[in-house]
Amino acid sequence: MMTKDQFRNALSGFPSGVTIVTTTDAERGWCGFTASSFCSVSAEPPLVLVCLADTAECHAAFLAARRWNIHIVDEAHTGLATRFASRGADKFAGNAFEADAHGIPRLRNAFVTLQCRRHEIHASGDHAILVGEVVDVDMTDSAPVFYYRRAFHPVEKAGEPTS
Repeated sequence: MMTKDQFRNALSGFPSGVTIVTTTDAERGWCGFTASSFCSVSAEPPLVLVCLADTAECHAAFLAARRWNIHIVDEAHTGLATRFASRGADKFAGNAFEADAHGIPRLRNAFVTLQCRRHEIHASGDHAILVGEVVDVDMTDSAPVFYYRRAFHPVEKAGEPTS
């Protein structure tokens, strides 16, 4: 019988992008989490999904949220991604975030920011699948990182030679 640790170790061998997902709770307090379970769903309408553990401190806030921002992490933000993956951390300490036009926390200078409007939420196993309709996109010229074997790794920018 496969154990939970065996399952997690096997999946750690699958390289994945890293995102920081943010919203506000009922009192307009900022909430967020780190997710590597992220992908596009549809081009028309433009839909993406991200998965959130039922045990996350921000779970209830995201179930109630009408909007959220998904930030694709670059090398400059790996420390933040680690902080947002930590339970009990002061995730918004410092000045890396600002409120967008809807009051949702937006990571300054993120590689990509996808502003999402709630499309659907599905319960699956011990996670919620948040499906958002992308209503706006901001991009910089940095490059993303990927997560592999429990560590962050930089991605070379497309078109640039590798060393």
